[in-house]
Amino acid sequence: MKFPQMGFLAKGKFKKLINFLYVSFFGGIALFVLYLAAVNFNFLWLFGKMPSVEDLDNPKSEIASEVISSDGVVLGKFFYENRSPADFEELSPKLIDALIATEDVRFTKHGGIDARSMIRVFTGLATLNPSGGGSTISQQLAKNLFRLRRDDSFESFLYDIPVVRTLIIKTKEWITAVKLERRYTKPEIMKMYLDTIEFSSGAHGIKSACKTYFQKSPSELNTNEAALLVGMIQNPSRFNPKFRPQYAKPRRNIVLSQMVRYGKLSKDEFDQLKEEDIVLNYSPESQNNGPAPHFREFLKAWAKKEITKYGYEPEDIYNKGFKFYTTIDSRMQAYAEEAVHDHMVNQQKIFYEHWKGRNPWVQRRNSETSAGGYEEIPGFIERVAKRTAVYRELKKKFGDDDDKIFAEMEKKEEMTILVLEGGDYVEKDTLISHMDSLRHYKKFLHMSMMAMDPRNGNIKAWVGDINFKYFKYDKVEQSKRQPGSTFKPFVYVTAIDNGFSTCEVVVDEPVTFGAEDGLVGTTYTPKNSNGKYTYRPLTLRKALGESVNSVSARLIKQFKPINVINMAHQLGIKSELDNSPSLCLGVSDVSLYEMLGGYSVFANGGKYTEPMFVTRIEDKHGELIREFLPDQKEVLSAETAYKMIHLMRGSTLPGGTSARLASYDVLSGNEVAGKTGTTSNFSDGWFMGLTENLIAGVWSGADDRAIHFRSISLGQGSRMSLPAYGMFMQKVYADEDLEYKKSKFSVPAGIRVSGDCIFSPGETYSPPSDSTRQKYVSPATIQPEDEEEML
Repeated sequence: MKFPQMGFLAKGKFKKLINFLYVSFFGGIALFVLYLAAVNFNFLWLFGKMPSVEDLDNPKSEIASEVISSDGVVLGKFFYENRSPADFEELSPKLIDALIATEDVRFTKHGGIDARSMIRVFTGLATLNPSGGGSTISQQLAKNLFRLRRDDSFESFLYDIPVVRTLIIKTKEWITAVKLERRYTKPEIMKMYLDTIEFSSGAHGIKSACKTYFQKSPSELNTNEAALLVGMIQNPSRFNPKFRPQYAKPRRNIVLSQMVRYGKLSKDEFDQLKEEDIVLNYSPESQNNGPAPHFREFLKAWAKKEITKYGYEPEDIYNKGFKFYTTIDSRMQAYAEEAVHDHMVNQQKIFYEHWKGRNPWVQRRNSETSAGGYEEIPGFIERVAKRTAVYRELKKKFGDDDDKIFAEMEKKEEMTILVLEGGDYVEKDTLISHMDSLRHYKKFLHMSMMAMDPRNGNIKAWVGDINFKYFKYDKVEQSKRQPGSTFKPFVYVTAIDNGFSTCEVVVDEPVTFGAEDGLVGTTYTPKNSNGKYTYRPLTLRKALGESVNSVSARLIKQFKPINVINMAHQLGIKSELDNSPSLCLGVSDVSLYEMLGGYSVFANGGKYTEPMFVTRIEDKHGELIREFLPDQKEVLSAETAYKMIHLMRGSTLPGGTSARLASYDVLSGNEVAGKTGTTSNFSDGWFMGLTENLIAGVWSGADDRAIHFRSISLGQGSRMSLPAYGMFMQKVYADEDLEYKKSKFSVPAGIRVSGDCIFSPGETYSPPSDSTRQKYVSPATIQPEDEEEML
C-alpha cells in the first residue's frame, strides 16, 4: 500500500517499522470508526438494533401511576414496577456524593465514556476476563434504560461468540452513552440513572426505595442512608438491608470509605458512621397497605375505563405514569381510619363476649323458651364453604363427594390469619383448617365510613372496611344493605315537598295497610322497635328525632310509596327500591355511597351534587388529560332542604336517637343534623351526620345478615356506628389546619323558626283539630317509653 504525499510517514533507518506502526494506528482508527458505524446502524443486521432518536428523546420506562390526595400526599400507586421519577432537586447532596464516589468518580469530567474505564474493558477482553471492565453512570443508564443486554432481536451468529458478544454490547453502551450525554445535562443523567435502579423489595427507582426502606423522600436521606442505598446498586438482593443486614452494613461502609477517599466525607465522620447500625422504617408499597386501600381499588377500576376515552389501554395505568389528583384529604382519611379502627376493636371485643361459647350465625326460634330466642342455623358454614375457591378446586378432584371435600377442608395447615389480640388487629401464623378459618372470619364485625363536602361533592375520606388485605370487598360503594331508619328522611321530605307542614302533629298509633294500599289478601301494620305505641301527638321533628316507625308509616300511607321512590331517585339514590309500604322502614338495599349523595341535598340547600373523587388526571409529563368539575342540579327548594335539616337536628336533642353525640363534644357551638338506623335482627347499624360543610355516613354489621347482636341495646345504630362518627368529627375539629370548623347551617331568606316548626315565606299553619287532640291518651295510660332507638 502506498501513501504518496503524506508528510507524516517516516524516512530513514527505521522507516519501514515506523510507517507500519503509523499505518496500523490510523488504519485501526479507521476500522474502529467503521465498526462503530456498523454497530450504530446495525450493518447487515449483524449487531442488533440500537435505540432510535425517538427512544433517546423519549426514553420508555415503566412508571407507576400515582394517586394523590387533595393536600398533595401520594396515597398509593398502580404499578408493575414500583417506580416514580424523582426530580434532581429532590436528591440529597449526600446521595449524589455517595453515588459519584462509588460508581463514577469522573462523572462530571467525561462525555459518557471514561478513558480509564475503556482501558479496563480492553484489558479484560485481552485477558479473556470481560468482568474486569467498568462503566460510567451514563453507560449504566444506557444499559438500564434500553435493556441493551437483553435485546431479544439478537439473531446474528456473532452473539454466539462470548467475547465478541460482550464487545458488541459494550460498544452499543458506549455509543448510546455518548448520545445521551449530548441530549441531556449531567443532573438529568444522574436523575434518570437513579430512576432506573431496582432496589429489591419491589422498589424501582430512588424515590420508591427511600419510601420503602425509610419512609422518606430522597431529599431527607442522611449520609448513612444514602450510602446504604448506593451500596445496594451493585447487587440489590445480596445487599438488601432488611433481609441481609450482615452484608448490607459492610457494603455501606465501603461506600462511606469511597466518600472519604474522594473528599466527600471526613475521616472522623467515617469513624463514627461506620459503627452505626442500620436503622430502617421498612414498609414495602403494595395495594394491601397505605391509606384508603378500598378507595384506591375503586379508583383503579374507574381509571381503567376512564383513560380509554383518551386513546390509552386499560393496563396503561400500571406503567404510563399517570397522576390521579383526588378529593381525598390524607389527614381526614387518617382520622376516619383511626376512628373506625378504634371503635371496631371495642365492638369486636363486645361481640366476642356476647357470643362466647356460641356461633353467631343464628335465626329466631319458633319458641321463645331459650335465652334470646335464637338458634344456630344448621349447615351455615358448609354453605359458605361451597362458595370458596378451595371448595371448587377440591370438587374437581372429588366430584360430588362432599364428605371427602369437607374432610380435606378440615385438615389443618400453616396459615396466616387476622386476629384481635392485645387490643388490636394483628396477623398471626398458626395451624388451622380452611373450615375453621371460615368460622373464624365469619365472626368479624365490619364497618365502612365515607365523608364528603356537600358544597362540591368532594369525597374527603373513604374507609371500605376494617382491613383491606383480609376483607377486600368495599362496603362503601360495592356493598348494598338495608338502611333502616336512615331512609326515613326520604319519606319525610316527600311529605314536606307535597305541602305537609313541619308543624303538623301525627299521633304515634298503629297504621295498617291493606287492599287500598295495593296489598292483596293480607294486611301490614309496622311496629315500633319495642312493639308499643304511646298514642302521643308528635311533631315531625320529635317523631323523626325519636325515629318513631308509626309516623313514617302514616306519611308513606298518605303520600304513597311510589312518590317516595321518585323522591329518593331525584335526590340521588340509584338503587332499585321496593314499591311497598315497608319502604318506610328502609327495607330496600342501598350503598353508603349513594346515601351520602342523597343526604348532601339537605346540607347543600336543595342542590344534588354527584359525589366527586377525582379533580384532574395528568400524564407523566404533567400535561392535563382531563379536569373534573362538580356536577350539580337543584332538586329541592332551599326552604324544603332547610326544613329537613331542622327535623334531623331533633335527633341530637335529649331523648333523640343521636343524643350520644354530646359526649364527643361535636354539638357544643355547632349544629349537627343526624339520623340513626337499625335493621331487623340488628343486622345493620347506620349513622348519618350532617354539618353545613361536611357530611359523613357510617355502616356497621357482619358480612352475613344472619350474624348480629341479639339485643337492640348492643345492635342499634346509635351504639354500633354513631361513636365512629363522633370520634372522626372530634379529630377533624381538633385539626386547626383543616377548613372544616364548627358552624351553623345557613337559613334561607324569609324562613321563620318557631320551636319544632319551620315556616316558609308566606306560609301559615292552623293548629291540630279537636279530633286530633282527642286521640291523646292521659300520661297515666302511656306505656313506658323504651330507651333504645326506634328502628
